[in-house]
Amino acid sequence: MAELIWLPVTAAAYALALKLPRRPLFNPTLVAMAALIATLLATGVPYASYAEGTSPLTALLGPAVVALAVPLHRERETLRRHAPTIAVGAATGAACAIAVGAAAAAVMHLAPAWGLALASRSATAPISIALAGELHGVAALSAVFSILAGVAGATLGPRWLDLVRVHHPLARGLAHGVASHGIGTARMLDETRLAGATAAVGMALGGVLVALALPLLW
Repeated sequence: MAELIWLPVTAAAYALALKLPRRPLFNPTLVAMAALIATLLATGVPYASYAEGTSPLTALLGPAVVALAVPLHRERETLRRHAPTIAVGAATGAACAIAVGAAAAAVMHLAPAWGLALASRSATAPISIALAGELHGVAALSAVFSILAGVAGATLGPRWLDLVRVHHPLARGLAHGVASHGIGTARMLDETRLAGATAAVGMALGGVLVALALPLLW
């Protein structure tokens, strides 16, 4: 029964993180993750116990993804009008993510499992885990890199796009969806509905392209 305490603790950590000033390094997901990791390390609670206690939150991931259909439906005309551009952007982004990850692994002489984790990091964690199982990688390593990519993109991405003067919601949403999947999509929904809808499309297209391309290239 002690595991049940982690559900309200997780909710409280995120609620408190939302009250912090909205600055790049104060991304609510990043702050809540850091606080929970520190708490687990300090208390010596194994991750398995934490995961068991927060299983209801994990079960909500499916409905949360389905809920992205709402902004997609509301912005369907704009998305349909720009469909060719979105498709080219998603394909280019996925290809760049794979190439950069593979190149970084080669330069640093990393083991194949690390290279696979880097190359698949822009896909969602479930896709990265599935690819690791299919291509003889390490599922946990791929999941960690995927989550880190999502958090980094959601935390630093908006500020970086501001610096390079990318302000159009289609461009901002697509970049975050392809590069930082679900967490980036959630961040874009905070900006505009169109950016969030485009990020959802980018997340789906980017994940599919990575899942199709990596088995052929690896």
